[in-house]
Amino acid sequence: MKIQETHYTAIWPEEDGKSVGIINQLVLPFKFEKKILTTVEQVYYAIAEMEVRGAPLIGVTAAFGMFFARTETNNIDELFKKAEYLKSSRPTAVNLHWAVDKVFSKLKISNTEQVAWNEAVKIFSEEIENCRLIGIYGCDLIEEISKKKSGKTVNILTHCNAGWLACVDYGTATAPIYEAHNRGIDVHVWVDETRPRNQGARLTAYELGEHGIKHTVIADNTGGHLMQHGMVDLVIVGSDRTTGNGDVANKIGTYLKALAAKDNNLPFYVALPLSTIDISLSDGIKEIPIEQRNEDEVLFIEGWDGTEIKKLKLTPENSNAANFGFDVTPARLVTGLITEKGICRADRESIEKLF
Repeated sequence: MKIQETHYTAIWPEEDGKSVGIINQLVLPFKFEKKILTTVEQVYYAIAEMEVRGAPLIGVTAAFGMFFARTETNNIDELFKKAEYLKSSRPTAVNLHWAVDKVFSKLKISNTEQVAWNEAVKIFSEEIENCRLIGIYGCDLIEEISKKKSGKTVNILTHCNAGWLACVDYGTATAPIYEAHNRGIDVHVWVDETRPRNQGARLTAYELGEHGIKHTVIADNTGGHLMQHGMVDLVIVGSDRTTGNGDVANKIGTYLKALAAKDNNLPFYVALPLSTIDISLSDGIKEIPIEQRNEDEVLFIEGWDGTEIKKLKLTPENSNAANFGFDVTPARLVTGLITEKGICRADRESIEKLF
């Protein structure tokens, strides 16, 4: 996708074949800063501190992290330790484990730097294509609603950032929106701010604006009201891990949107590549590990004062905070899954057919 009419991906292999570039998402939308990664430690930091975030992007970044691991050692036991270290950077997004294991499995067969680089680049390219296809399939849903409304604006609500900044390019939840916009369908997006890190307000709004898509930032608790008053036609969210039976772990607050959508008879879709599905799990509430992050993300807020990004205290000095990064939406609340292989029901039989 584009920033100021220039095409970027959220991560990219450098031409030297030894490093990768990323967009530092910690300073968006106030600054546009690129960084170069060359070590396992830098990749771990970028993932853990959320310079890169979003399940597909985390996976691709970790894949290149395994290439850097191979540049640091050729000992298979040491490579295993570095793989486990990378996996520990974030617990919820299954793409992280999936990508690390894919590269490591190649190294166990042919232990060379070139093999690791080639596999990481392959994962990078495939995830871009997966998101493009998600956009094609998901756009059909938007187009159908547009026809029913005789071409009037289709209002879509999304939560957090499941855009190209989270997915290398195109995005998951936003890919159908970009495709619809490009086809000339009139779309408008309600963008949840997504406290406590405000990925919706800071990232989704930024990339939609750069692409010229109508959008409105709303407080996280506004969605139910909009649904009650007929101001939402469709909800599309992303996922950090989806179980084999269709339970969806996504940014905290997603479950509440799904409940509101169900109560108002609105379609609630989850857009994700197959790399985000953990087919081995059957109960998302019991089995998906939910990341608990530093309480300071809740106690403080970051913003732009016109010259720099500042961190401000929101709460009384003696107040503690709980900071659960994700929640699980049960499959019964999910209308369907939008994948690179098409749209399916959120149940084990339908999901297993995709594989």
